[in-house]
Amino acid sequence: MQAVAPRWQSWNPVTGCTHVSAGCAHCYAERFAERWRGLPGHYYEHGFDLMLRPERLDLPLHWRTPRHVFVTSMGDLFHEEVPDEYVRRVFAVMQQARHHVFHVLTKREGRLLSLSPQLPWPANVHMGVTVESMVTAGRAEVLRAVPATVRHISAEPLLGPLDELDLRAIDWVIAGGESGPTRRPTRPEWLRGLRDNCLAAGVAFTFKGWGGRVQGAQGRLLDGREWHDRPAAAPVDNDGATADSVTVAPQSTLWDVP
Repeated sequence: MQAVAPRWQSWNPVTGCTHVSAGCAHCYAERFAERWRGLPGHYYEHGFDLMLRPERLDLPLHWRTPRHVFVTSMGDLFHEEVPDEYVRRVFAVMQQARHHVFHVLTKREGRLLSLSPQLPWPANVHMGVTVESMVTAGRAEVLRAVPATVRHISAEPLLGPLDELDLRAIDWVIAGGESGPTRRPTRPEWLRGLRDNCLAAGVAFTFKGWGGRVQGAQGRLLDGREWHDRPAAAPVDNDGATADSVTVAPQSTLWDVP
């Protein structure tokens, strides 16, 4: 049977966050949510304040078509104010919805490490951490201890060289410049160094773009070509069908669902 390539979908059982490292300074999700602060009745009436959204917990169970799901694109599931039991409930839904591939990303590696033994890690749950520079390289070390089938690093926004980043047991690196009106420029030598590090280590490398008003507005070419290397996706249960390889979601999809 021909492989099925699922669409991308955001799923936000938690919204809102607080800054934890330099990569948070110009957060696109915060910028979006804060536009609506104080507007009565709006989903983001409280801006980027952290909020649990239990009414959205079972949404993936109602999506019959297999999808790649970006979990908490508008927050951080491992934020210290999200109760342990609530994180377990989110993972229970992902375990049940095996026809989707879930991509979880955090900047809170300490909480990830402490909760990891309490969580199920089915093959359809891919785990990642943000490493914007060597200042936060320790997050990759923690990620190696997590028993996820696919471990990925988001180097977006890339704020410094990662030539020396240890990529052992990492499956995928996704890099990009910063987007938004106050974006900080990414240097070509940083991207080349990271790409070459990935190639030497046999790690899939994806370049999302140089940034701009929105990601990709200033182009996606690095040394004359686009980079869309990717690891094989985990199988997706769909009456015997499997998901196509992981593709990269354009930034606009990261908050297409509240």
